[in-house]
Amino acid sequence: MVVLAASICTKGGKAVLSRQFHPMTRTHIESLLASFPKLIPTNSQHTSVETAQVRYVYQPLEDLYILLITNKASNILQDIDTLHLFARVVSDICRTADEREIQKQSFELLSAFDEIVSMGYREQVNLIQVRSILEMESHEEKIQDIIARNKEAEAKEELKRRARQLELQRREQQKRAAVSGSGGSSYLGGGMSGYSPVPQRFDAPEVSAARTASPAPASSARTPPFKGSGMKLGSKKTRQAELLDALGGELVSEELSAPPTPPIPDPSPAPTNTRSSLPSIAAESVHIVIKEQIDVSLMHDGGVQSMEVKGDMNLQVSDPALAHIKLALPSPTTDFGSDLQFKQHPNVAKFAPGQNRIVALKDPSRAFPVGQALAVLKWRYAGRDESLVPLSINCWPSPSNDGTCEVNIEYELENENVTLHDVVISIPLPAGSYPSITTTQCDYSINPATHSLDWSIPLVSTVARRGTLEFTVGGDDTSVFFPVHVSFVGRGSIAGIGVDAVSRVDGGEDPVFSVDAVVTTGNYLVI
Repeated sequence: MVVLAASICTKGGKAVLSRQFHPMTRTHIESLLASFPKLIPTNSQHTSVETAQVRYVYQPLEDLYILLITNKASNILQDIDTLHLFARVVSDICRTADEREIQKQSFELLSAFDEIVSMGYREQVNLIQVRSILEMESHEEKIQDIIARNKEAEAKEELKRRARQLELQRREQQKRAAVSGSGGSSYLGGGMSGYSPVPQRFDAPEVSAARTASPAPASSARTPPFKGSGMKLGSKKTRQAELLDALGGELVSEELSAPPTPPIPDPSPAPTNTRSSLPSIAAESVHIVIKEQIDVSLMHDGGVQSMEVKGDMNLQVSDPALAHIKLALPSPTTDFGSDLQFKQHPNVAKFAPGQNRIVALKDPSRAFPVGQALAVLKWRYAGRDESLVPLSINCWPSPSNDGTCEVNIEYELENENVTLHDVVISIPLPAGSYPSITTTQCDYSINPATHSLDWSIPLVSTVARRGTLEFTVGGDDTSVFFPVHVSFVGRGSIAGIGVDAVSRVDGGEDPVFSVDAVVTTGNYLVI
């Protein structure tokens, strides 16, 4: 078996990616790929075609072809098996099998191709081995990392213990210094011998013996040093006064006469951006804003414990000439039944049963307010229908015999009315354990505050509606991986609420309008 090249091309023969395993010029490979689509017979079930020089073994890959160019003496059964492995590697590395994604992941694909075929001959590897080679992970390195982290944690605990020891020693020295200072002041000051000195506690550096033993001057204008304090009921000294007493009155504190420094107020927190990376909408003269929030608790073994969707529609008209309008809502694509309840503004007419949903004022002669947003419609759904969940999450931990747990988590978009941005799925981890990720091409991070694995997905849409993540972590208790927290910001409406058309009440030309529909999460949990 001799593989000359592995390529991905369009159905027109344009090369998207090609790896040559034998010396071939670019012109030669492009000419071979350009002639390949013309050789495919129509309505044929075969996956190989031949020319006088080479053989093409191919397989459709959505709108592209993945093919191997081999010599005619090559074993076609081995070639087909090798081609299937190439196709699985491409599907594993690329999120979608389109030209743009393949060019984006070209470096990873070429590296994987080199692991499958070397010098034209197939290597004895499978998909898991290729994935492991690309990740360049080492079990010994992971063990060393865990040992290093444990040593670092032990060193921090030792530092804390030593710090507590030093703090206790420092306080003991201060107590002894306070006792000795109070005893000396009773002897030098006189008149206080009837009372035993009371130890005073203060946070100050230990006073040198030369300074505490200095005699008092004869001047009466200065406070005599080492003034005995004795026992006073109802008296409380400040820390600065205790420091001056310990220093024998030789230091005059200027800070006592200075006004206290006012506390610095905490800066107000910056407003959070609820839109995240959601694209903004240019507002027209008639602008409709639809906001929805979903709270749901999914049970990890199936079913919904509770689900609530709340939404509102705000209308803002900036042109007084367009204030006499009505909004036509689309027919519902998802059947929420009678559980979906609507509530209109008091001046807005209610929906007529059995007819299209129209948002209009009760009095046609009146106009919507201009220059300010008006909440014209609100809705709410509360139920336990699992088919109405926009994003299903399946978290499946499987304990192993070696004290570890293999966790598979999968998401899938169930509601095609919404496109989700900045999806974060947070899986709790066992205390002291860190995961080993086996899934490639995923964006994740460890949240130190909650000790959880945060899996980030930039976009979930009808094109890329599902994804999986696999990891292994120490521990065999499956309950620690719940609850799973999910957050996202989406475009669209879970309840299917939107605006199909905006028309004038008087029958004039329909105005141009814009709709900004945003979906956010409250508590989205898998328990």
